[in-house]
Amino acid sequence: MSKIKPSKGAPYARILGVGGYRPARVVPNEVILETIDSSDEWIRSRSGIQTRHWANDEETVSAMSLEAAGKALAAAGIGAEQVGAVVVSTVSHFEQTPAVATEIAAKLGTDKAAAFDISAGCAGFGYALTLAKGMVVEGSAEYVVVIGVERLSDLTDLEDRATAFLFGDGAGAVVVGPSDEPGIGPTVWGSEGDKSGVIKQTVSWNRYRVGDLDELPLDEAGRVKFPAITQEGQTVFRWAVFEMAKVAQQALDAAGIAPDELDVFIPHQANERIIDSLFKTLKLPETVTVARDVRTTGNTSAASIPLAMDRLMETGEAKSGDTALVIGFGAGLAYAATVVTLP
Repeated sequence: MSKIKPSKGAPYARILGVGGYRPARVVPNEVILETIDSSDEWIRSRSGIQTRHWANDEETVSAMSLEAAGKALAAAGIGAEQVGAVVVSTVSHFEQTPAVATEIAAKLGTDKAAAFDISAGCAGFGYALTLAKGMVVEGSAEYVVVIGVERLSDLTDLEDRATAFLFGDGAGAVVVGPSDEPGIGPTVWGSEGDKSGVIKQTVSWNRYRVGDLDELPLDEAGRVKFPAITQEGQTVFRWAVFEMAKVAQQALDAAGIAPDELDVFIPHQANERIIDSLFKTLKLPETVTVARDVRTTGNTSAASIPLAMDRLMETGEAKSGDTALVIGFGAGLAYAATVVTLP
């Protein structure tokens, strides 16, 4: 017989508040066209993207996260001293250690909250949300701040016609806390690591460390290019459309939600054509509000779902208590989907 005392947390968890931060600089497609052979019409027709936000030197991963988290805490009516954990999902914090979450937890004013980063690409928000739910229900933290944040402009090859127009910067955050009824459904998540090469970093950091720079791509000035994110666009598109529709349906089924009971659909903001295809394949009714933040924010990876959620709440397109399906998918190929009640 075990001598370990069982943990005791809340019966359920839910999202209590959401906040977002977009850098001040708005970058239209015309700027992207200065370095690639394309057109505004082609970019819009292939991705839906019209503009994106790029961070300046002061808009660091930490600074953007603090802005978004502060707004989420204010919306939730929760003081930073009540936060038991801070979880940050990002692939663009360039210091291997310490985790940027520890800096954020301190600057928010938490009382020595647990803090750590995760790397799950565009699925990162779903992964972090699942961890936060577990902490609240298990009892290791009463309130958890979940942040998705990226400065993907630092990892964009502006001469790569396939990806130069895709990526943007920003941070989105939610506060997860106790609930008397289910507010975050079961997570359907996983990965297909055998396909991980279809979205990847162009060059390992280790090649720079050891000075193995032969045969690396050069920019127009003849300098070795900084590592960037690259992808096999058509392969990713097909995978997202066909496989993620199945995952999204599984998340609805796991939550016991029929399509006509859904109010909002917030998929990862990667590409508007993927969003449209998922909506059609899932046979969602026209009454469902669909997040299309990709048009003006671009693909912000782990930040895209909370940023889109914040925008929908801010504009009134979605309201408190709405039932929303969220799904993130990307590098790894990792994915995570769940149904949530909006704060």
